[in-house]
Amino acid sequence: MVSLGYGVLVKLREIFYRNGVLSAKRLPCIVISIGNITVGGTGKTPMTTYVARLVKRLGYKVAILSRGYRGLSEKTGGIVSDGQKIFMGPDAAGDEPYMMASRLKDIPVVVGKNRYMAGISAIKEYEPDVLVLDDAFQHLKLMRDIDLVLLDESNPFGNMHLFPRGTLREPISSLSRGDAYVFTRSDFSSGFTEESALIKLKRFTNGGPIYKSSHDPYIFKVVKGKKISTKKEKESSFSLNFGFLKGSKVFAFSGIARNADFRRTLENLKCDVRGFLEFADHHRYSTKDFDGIFRLAKDAQADFLVTTEKDYVRISSKIKWPIDLVVVGIKISFGDDEDAFNSFIKNRLEKFVSI
Repeated sequence: MVSLGYGVLVKLREIFYRNGVLSAKRLPCIVISIGNITVGGTGKTPMTTYVARLVKRLGYKVAILSRGYRGLSEKTGGIVSDGQKIFMGPDAAGDEPYMMASRLKDIPVVVGKNRYMAGISAIKEYEPDVLVLDDAFQHLKLMRDIDLVLLDESNPFGNMHLFPRGTLREPISSLSRGDAYVFTRSDFSSGFTEESALIKLKRFTNGGPIYKSSHDPYIFKVVKGKKISTKKEKESSFSLNFGFLKGSKVFAFSGIARNADFRRTLENLKCDVRGFLEFADHHRYSTKDFDGIFRLAKDAQADFLVTTEKDYVRISSKIKWPIDLVVVGIKISFGDDEDAFNSFIKNRLEKFVSI
């Protein structure tokens, strides 16, 4: 019953914006939204990073707008980074904006629950041609020129029920607002079948293009611990590939939307996962948490501790790790769809510039 009431309110809100009962504001630049229709991680942050870099390569000045979820500056808004210097830590900026600011060079990151005011601030300070909105498909208060909708290929619509009964943020029919659709966590080795997510998705779209992408892990950083690793590889090799982790005894921990996916990634990398500690998404780690992690890692006789890049931004750099900490990041790969997706963005931007 709660889900039914929630769905009615969400649909009425969409209708009111579509018919002008509620008015959306337009920023004086091109706006690209990255979003989804389900609760949980579909890869919006790495996709936002990918799109922002692509737009910059195409010759446009670009900035990123994020709500700054759970950051101290979420309500007031503020500049996380000017593309050169970072002005906020993760507590103020929020985990994802800080992570993007740390990754990106020459691309400002601005936060604020009021995306219009955050956008005005970004335009005033940096004069971008394009603003990329992180997690904004439901933010109908702000008009956008390109709506990219992400769906996890293995479970694109959750259990088909709206929140709180299910994981849908809004009815599946809302997908018709999208301009293009990207399946994430795709298996490029397998094609779509008649009963696959592709066929289901096409029932609800407006005919926009559909692309496949994967989440490719990479080593973001290796933080040296007090104990010398039993592995003999030089530290410089750590940043190149995961070879040194193959067969290694690891103890992993994470506090992200999909902890099980992180564990599966480590298993696919042929790590010997001796233990795995899960926390809630956006978890703020305490001294007690680390005492437990270190104790369990010691009991497991682990060669390495392993966590995610998103978790690492919440961890104080002053921590003395008993053994090496391997930080795993995620980047987007479009495989054979890369040229098609990049061309879609390029052509759409050129269209708006010529208007």
